Amino acid sequence: MQVTTYNQKGEAVGKVDLPKDLFEVKINSELVYQVAVTQMGNRRQGNAHAKGRGEVSGGGKKPWRQKGTGRARQGSIRSPQWRHGGVVFGPCKDKVYGGKINKKMRRKALAMVLSAKAADNSLMMLETLEISEPKTKQMAQILVNIKKVNPNFEKGKTLIALSGSEKNTVLASRNIDGVQTIEAVKLNVLDLLNTKCLLMPVGAVEGIARNESKEALEDAQGVAKIAKSAKKQKKNKE
Repeated sequence: MQVTTYNQKGEAVGKVDLPKDLFEVKINSELVYQVAVTQMGNRRQGNAHAKGRGEVSGGGKKPWRQKGTGRARQGSIRSPQWRHGGVVFGPCKDKVYGGKINKKMRRKALAMVLSAKAADNSLMMLETLEISEPKTKQMAQILVNIKKVNPNFEKGKTLIALSGSEKNTVLASRNIDGVQTIEAVKLNVLDLLNTKCLLMPVGAVEGIARNESKEALEDAQGVAKIAKSAKKQKKNKE
């Protein structure tokens, strides 16, 4: 898939061929749903916990003897039927809400969501994304420039995929409402579905393709080389 690349001022700079294995995949909604639900479950902490009869303090002694009292037999004052006793079938902190998803399924679902973003014009590729200082004003200006080019970025949340751990960009983006940042290597289905638009530099494509097929990685490395050569040309002009 060929897309237009922009600079930080919102000006069209050139075009780049994105890997087919990542951005031209037919969508299977059932697979995407399965991966998204599994990831949601894995993120769930499950802190709710009720003590059972074995966890409530006290109750070590038998209240009264087994026979001869005329009352029902009791083994502990911490049984569920007693006041201050343990809870039956209450929430347990050891419960696992998530599950395991196969690598191939997870990678395929990620490629499907990326393809959907690209097809809906909700994907914007920047030639480079460089923030000189951790200033919110700089990042906000870049987003304003992008919104002028692509109206889809005006409403909804925006996810910025970074080539690496770029501290300045993260600090400049965290105070902007509706904007999230993530490293391209950690990009996942759930974060993509929770945001409307995806903004990333050309170099981030290689990070996404590291966990994919060899063909996708080779294509992404080619895209990264183009981005590096463009950087050098800019520096030489300056």
